[in-house]
Amino acid sequence: MAKLEDILITDGDKVLSRLCSGKSCEDVAPLLEGYASVFLVYDAAVETYAGRISSLPGVRSAYAVTADEGHKDISTVMDICRWLLENGADRFSLLLAMGGGITTDMAGFAAAIFKRGMDCAFIPTTLLSQVDAAIGGKNGVNFLHLKNMLGVIRQPVFTFECPEVLETLPYGEFVGGSAEMIKTFIIENRNSNYATAVRVLSEIYASEDRSRAIRERRELLLNLIHEAARVKAGIVSRDQFERGERRKLNLGHTFAHAIEKRSGYGISHGEAVSMGMVMAAGLSDRLGLTDGHAEERLKEDLNACGLPVACPYPAEELCEAMEKDKKAENGSLHFVLMKGIGEVVTINMKANEIL
Repeated sequence: MAKLEDILITDGDKVLSRLCSGKSCEDVAPLLEGYASVFLVYDAAVETYAGRISSLPGVRSAYAVTADEGHKDISTVMDICRWLLENGADRFSLLLAMGGGITTDMAGFAAAIFKRGMDCAFIPTTLLSQVDAAIGGKNGVNFLHLKNMLGVIRQPVFTFECPEVLETLPYGEFVGGSAEMIKTFIIENRNSNYATAVRVLSEIYASEDRSRAIRERRELLLNLIHEAARVKAGIVSRDQFERGERRKLNLGHTFAHAIEKRSGYGISHGEAVSMGMVMAAGLSDRLGLTDGHAEERLKEDLNACGLPVACPYPAEELCEAMEKDKKAENGSLHFVLMKGIGEVVTINMKANEIL
């Protein structure tokens, strides 16, 4: 497998963050060499991989977190800060987070506030975090049952991605990440990546041995992950603080966050994004932005990849949650809608207008 070039997130001529890749977790070691002490926060579900990272030179201590929506709150962030303080971390240490988006969100938030800021870096272990959550510097936690209501935008010094972690990922989590990959290629469809992603992901879903299918397509998947990361890094570089273009990355998410909340987080983020994209496509059809068949085609593609497409709640029940969405401005929301694969637009609407 050829080494992929690093992807940079920039602000003008300044490099803010670097996306790197390797064959195995231990390949992250050269990226740690500039730090006298490294502190590892990891999802308890990836303890085997975390044990391998813990043995690398410079890693002083490791701390396991329970990575679910119920623990994604300010109290867990305070626990991380307490552990850092008790183990002698300082502003020149590195906080390295290993896990999915919940883990990187909490650790990134803790790093931003501990002693007024220390460096953080991520090793994402889910497909969702590799293509989306661990890229772009958004670090937040839930508050009063509202998703990611507290947080900061602060870039990790690097995000290190390796394909081996996906081979042991429960398939339900893998398929959830598929939704974010497809979303990214709906926004920007360079080199027909959308069609390639649908083909590869549908082949995996149709396989009798999905773990083997993922392993056999390791190089294809890594290339798709790399391309999705490139799209997001480019958008973030042009609009780090979501003043305009970065809003495109919220395709399906206004609906999705409301679906998650309505379900009591029983519906995963990836599943909700899949449903939310279908609702956004349907709204796009009804507003005349498409040829009228975007919803139908998207349903077919998402179904083929093993993703749910039907929201179990009526739109009326989602309105209240959407009105409280953290991105609401003066009662209006920036709805990201489709014109076609590779082209999306943002339209301001009030939540009740979608009815």
